[in-house]
Amino acid sequence: MKVFVTGGSGYIGRAVVAALVREGHTVEALARSERAADVVGGLGARAVTGGLTDLDVLNTAAARAQAVIYLAQADSGEADLAAAGAMQDGIGGGTYVHTGGSWVYGDTDGVSDEDAPWNPPALVAWRERVETEVLRRAERGGRPVVIRAGLVYGLGGGLIDIFYAGPARRDGVVSCIGEGTNHWSLIHVEDLAELYVAALRARPGAVYVGVGGVDPTARDAALAVSRALGIDGKVRSVSPAEARETMGPIADAFRLDQRFSPARARAELGWVPRHTDPLTVLAGG
Repeated sequence: MKVFVTGGSGYIGRAVVAALVREGHTVEALARSERAADVVGGLGARAVTGGLTDLDVLNTAAARAQAVIYLAQADSGEADLAAAGAMQDGIGGGTYVHTGGSWVYGDTDGVSDEDAPWNPPALVAWRERVETEVLRRAERGGRPVVIRAGLVYGLGGGLIDIFYAGPARRDGVVSCIGEGTNHWSLIHVEDLAELYVAALRARPGAVYVGVGGVDPTARDAALAVSRALGIDGKVRSVSPAEARETMGPIADAFRLDQRFSPARARAELGWVPRHTDPLTVLAGG
């Protein structure tokens, strides 16, 4: 299958492009810089020069493909919706896979699934309008699919590395918001990549929560990061206000208590996460 990917040179995108190529798909990937073009080229994809605001480029590339995977995120909800619309117009009846995130559900109050009500922090509240419009295309013959990924980790990247490991390398201690008793619903980047590949055969209008099914507490994750950095056990609690000062609005998302089941993707797509011990992976760096 010929697949057009945006965000292919990013952390998640590199894993997705590699997984697509391994499965024998022909991949074109949007690249807004020479460096990005080199990255996707090295993974076996053909670079398409442009950015998310180049709607004609997106539309034309999608029209050449049999499926689209939208991994990048535009600067605003309006821009994100415009990019999604351009690609959905181009792909027509082909599969369009859109990237969301599990944070839109807010606290889950136990183990939940894709049908949980939305209660997003302000950081991601804009996603509801975009995803509603994306999924509405199924009523007009489109094949939209949305993946709401959990907190992505693995291969030395992701938000945990940026907001927890990065500052800890400088400060010699890992911060934890509050007592850290809230759960993080995690997904290894390689498992998430395989979910995107599997989603190419999903039913129109399908929504999948991309999680590994193991949800450690934020404090246990912080302790694992401390072991990876050689500062075993050096974890400090910071107030939500202090976390917002240093991390910005994403601090409210990291405070969410989320637990999700990957059962729907397993049942409908046969997708089974292989990485089921996130703390060991985090502790290994």
